[in-house]
Amino acid sequence: MSGMNIKFASATEIAEWNTRILANPDGGNIFQGGEFAEQKKLGGWTPRYIFIDKLAVTVLEKHVLGLGSMWYIPKGPGVKSLTSMKSLLSELVSFAKTHRVFVIKIEPELEKTDETTTVMKKMNLLPVAPIQPHNSTVLVDISPNLDDIMAGLNQKGRHAIRRAERDGVTVKRVKATDENCKTFYKMFSQTAKAHNFMIRPYDYQYKFWQRYTDAGLGQLFFAYYDGNLIACGFAMVFGKKSLYKDAASVREKTVYGANHLMQWHIIQWAREQGSKQHDLGGSPPSGRITDETHPHYGIGRFKTSFNKQVTDYVGAYDFPVRPLQYRIWAKFGERLVKRYWWRKHHQNWY
Repeated sequence: MSGMNIKFASATEIAEWNTRILANPDGGNIFQGGEFAEQKKLGGWTPRYIFIDKLAVTVLEKHVLGLGSMWYIPKGPGVKSLTSMKSLLSELVSFAKTHRVFVIKIEPELEKTDETTTVMKKMNLLPVAPIQPHNSTVLVDISPNLDDIMAGLNQKGRHAIRRAERDGVTVKRVKATDENCKTFYKMFSQTAKAHNFMIRPYDYQYKFWQRYTDAGLGQLFFAYYDGNLIACGFAMVFGKKSLYKDAASVREKTVYGANHLMQWHIIQWAREQGSKQHDLGGSPPSGRITDETHPHYGIGRFKTSFNKQVTDYVGAYDFPVRPLQYRIWAKFGERLVKRYWWRKHHQNWY
């Protein structure tokens, strides 16, 4: 398809970028928002704000010596159908060629089915490891009133919330001060080590939490028991969607249901901000949600106590714009670049 109007956004359009992203067919995604683009500058990315007709697309660009540039579209583009994806992708590829781009990495929140997988393969899209962690996740409808939301939880979830309340767990919304963020990060580091996942350095995380809090899009939560901090969480909201982004808890389980109660408070906050759909921020895929050998089985059990259904998205795909350069990248270039970046910066290249 041709004839679509594609261009870089003007300074005026960038100044109201979140409004443009929220107007996309998918209702907007917080990882397509302006705050995330600004945050990723800390990791060496250059934001490119693009319009394909009326669709706003946030592209993150990194230059790779000898190959050209990579364009990464986090949790986007914000389309609702494969037909729309096919149309805009052909236009975007032509545009990218004129800017020495060798690959476009996309990550749309389209639900994974046999059909979507087959069609995306026919579009010359190559499946790759997802960048954002919630490739599979649990979504909670928080548009009803609180009593109806509570009634909609499964019995285990309701019991855990009420038990924690009865046993004296309290949850507070706290400011993202340096002191509070350091407290959170210390517990976050211990949780990451226990569950074997990587987190970024403190400076990056601190700026992330502060950036979203200052923009009115994020909130830090602390849960206490007997005067001791036992769990922390950070949630974000963007339009009619909210996301449970980061979480940590003490390793010794002092009281049952503390994390459930904290999540219940997050849901209440998210509803106050206008959210209708709450994303619990990642789980094992639906096909392995009951698999006790999955490394995140426990996380899946916790999240499915709010909704038994797991939503699987298509994940991340590469579209090679310059095939020769992409083959070099796929064969050994990416591995070398990631290794070099880790040694130099002690964080993930992406």
